[in-house]
Amino acid sequence: MKIGIIGAGAVGAACLTAVVLRRFAQEVIVLDRDHKKAQGLVADVQYGATLSSGTDVRYGDYADLMDASLVMITAGVNEKTGGATDRSDPAGRLRLLDTNVDVYKDIVPKLHAAAPEALVLVVSDPPDPLADVVRMLGHEYVLSTGTYLDSLRFRFHLARRLRVNANSIEAQILGEHGTSEVFIWSARIAGTPVREMLLRSSQSWDEIRGQVEQDVRYANITIIEGIGASQHGIGMVSARIAEIVLRDEHAVIPVGSYHPRYGVTLSVPTVVGRDGPLQVLEPEMSEEEQQALQRSADTLKAAGRRISI
Repeated sequence: MKIGIIGAGAVGAACLTAVVLRRFAQEVIVLDRDHKKAQGLVADVQYGATLSSGTDVRYGDYADLMDASLVMITAGVNEKTGGATDRSDPAGRLRLLDTNVDVYKDIVPKLHAAAPEALVLVVSDPPDPLADVVRMLGHEYVLSTGTYLDSLRFRFHLARRLRVNANSIEAQILGEHGTSEVFIWSARIAGTPVREMLLRSSQSWDEIRGQVEQDVRYANITIIEGIGASQHGIGMVSARIAEIVLRDEHAVIPVGSYHPRYGVTLSVPTVVGRDGPLQVLEPEMSEEEQQALQRSADTLKAAGRRISI
């Protein structure tokens, strides 16, 4: 099966590498408005791709996306360039929206003309309102990467404190991939509440919760301060989502899709397969968490009102 990646910057490169290493796609087409950039990225990756037999990597144009099953959009201004690296700024990634809406206005009509049946995976920040932009521009099939990476970061930091494998922890972050994201603290390990295990330490619950949420909520900024761009984690997550879609796995993951109840794209646990989001499995939440999820939806709706198509 064929997939496309639009954008040959740091995130696009990370997505391409992760896709090749997972070996689930037969063909990967890379596009960028700077054709030499796309050509250079493909030239770099395709030599190593000989180790992943069966994956043909090439650069092309929108016409080459015909019959693609999934197309990732990674193009747009990133957090560092767009000035979204201030931990005290409540807008966070939403500060990039206006600029990246203009980028998507150029990309989506061309993509839709070439591959109207392809599932679009929005990777650019902020992914949730940009997924709504894709819909507004007439392309029906769309997901955002949502809070999948945030949830993995949550599991990682819990696992490090509890000295267990992160894959043993069931923990979710819902809502916006951004500052209003909602931590679901009913996380468990083999049926045991994580909160009970954390409270065995000498710290208070408020201290533990505050530190974990700080580490997760601003992980992207910490990464950017070190290497200039948050790219590898989202590349791995994007490749995994694409794999779930192409293999029709019906896996349950927290990704962004449009929810009529909230009137926006946001993340809740979702069954994902070849046709994209198949079923929503909204978990049990405390009243505090339900209110936080509604506030997150309201934050996204307020951002969406700025969009002019």
